[in-house]
Formats: sequence, structure tokens, C-alpha cells
Amino acid sequence: MNRFETVFERPAFIAFTVAGDPDYATSLVAAQTIIRSGADILELGIPFSDPVGDGPVIQRADERALCAGATTDSAFALIREIRKESDVPIVLLVYCNTVYSRGAARFYRKAKEAGVDGILIVDMPVEEADLVMEYAKESGIAPIFTVTPTTPPKRVKRIADLAGGFLYLVSLSGVTGKRTTLSEAAVPLIHRVREQTEMPLALGFGIATETHARQAVAAGADGVIVGSAIVEIIERNAGDAVGMERELSEYIGGMKAAVGSSGVFPADGDQNSV
Repeated sequence: MNRFETVFERPAFIAFTVAGDPDYATSLVAAQTIIRSGADILELGIPFSDPVGDGPVIQRADERALCAGATTDSAFALIREIRKESDVPIVLLVYCNTVYSRGAARFYRKAKEAGVDGILIVDMPVEEADLVMEYAKESGIAPIFTVTPTTPPKRVKRIADLAGGFLYLVSLSGVTGKRTTLSEAAVPLIHRVREQTEMPLALGFGIATETHARQAVAAGADGVIVGSAIVEIIERNAGDAVGMERELSEYIGGMKAAVGSSGVFPADGDQNSV
């Protein structure tokens, strides 16, 4: 079953959190709350000791999870628990070492058994994709790839030809983290990649507000991805599960509504000229 088949029939909201942050039980509650509040896709990061693509918010989440004993196996266990009540597509964000320390064949097999739909190996260039494509195909797990503002057109085409599920458009040069305005590179990136492929395009990095989400959808994005803003909510409510659930629910609900609002901008001044 391909859970991505229908999710992009309308603009999708993709929510990221770190598996095991700040501990297993709280992470499960957070993931379940995110899904119940309307997220169309759940992206789970397997905590890593050197997450070079992430900013300080997600780096701290990785550290908390690792200190609490999070492992690849516990991430798979978390997904199995989520699958008991939800069929929402789940994407894993991992670093190469996490895959290859276990063996790529075994990693993809265990991911499929847990209920994973897509895997993004964030530090694996498309030129090295042959190392996992066989296992992705065997398992039916979509290989997710990123496209950045500096990716040349020929490489965009190569990436799109190999990718499954959706293309992850990185809206800016740099690491993850909340920004006050949508990157000036975001809209040209969406337009440029759309010329190369009909695959769903999901915009991430720096998106934090409902206005950002509306702008992305108005520019032609098929989905928006939010990570640091969500992880901040979990961090801010450490030790207060009720507060965390309430704030996550309010935030996810608002972002989901914004993604589905056909790109209509509010007259609140919180928009970037793009």
C-alpha cells in the first residue's frame, strides 16, 4: 500500500519531530497529538550525535533523546505504536551512518516492518543513491531526496527521476530553524523545480508561521514541512504533558488550516515580499 497516493490531492501539512524527544513516552504522545491535530504526514528524525543539517533547536532535541536512551530500535518501536491507531504516512529522516551501521538491507527491512513509508537520508547525495535504491524498491519505501536553491537543473531532473513520495525543497541555504520571513529563494525554487517534474513538492526549512504556509501554497507548493517550531513546543513544555498537547494541537490545527486556505494572505503584515 502506498500511503502517499492520495495525501497530495490537496495541499499537505508535514510535521517533523525527533523520535524519543525528550523521552520515549512523551515522544509518543507528541506524535499522536500531531497526527490527531491534522498533520497529513509525520516526519520522524532518528536522533544522531552529529546532525550537521540541523539547527540548534533540533540539535538539542537529538541530544535529549540520546541522553534518554533513544536508539534506532526504539524509533521503530515508536512507529509500531503509532501504527496501532493511524495510517498517516510516516517518513524517516536519518543520517548515512545510522543506515550503514546496521546494514542498509536490514535497515530498510526493519523500517518496512515498523510501518515506514519514506526515508530521507539527509547527507546522502543522489550520486550515491545506488547504495540504497535496491532496498528501497524491495521494501516499497519511497526514497525522499532534497532539492536546494543551488541545485542545477540537470541534477534536479536526476533527483526527480529517482525520488518517490515527494521532493523535499529546501527553501534556503543553511540549517533548519525558525525564520521570521519566508526565504526569498523559496518561490523561485518552487517554480524552477515544477518545470522539471510533476512530483509533489513540499517546502521546508525556516517555515514557522501560518503566513509562511499560505505563501508556499500560493506559489505552487504541494505541501509544507515544519520542524523546529514543533520541536520548540515540545522543548518548552518539558514536564507538562497537558500543556504540550494543548499547544501542539493549537499550532498544528492552525498550520493545517493555513495550508488548506488556498494561499490567501492575511492582512496582518506578517508576510514576505516574494
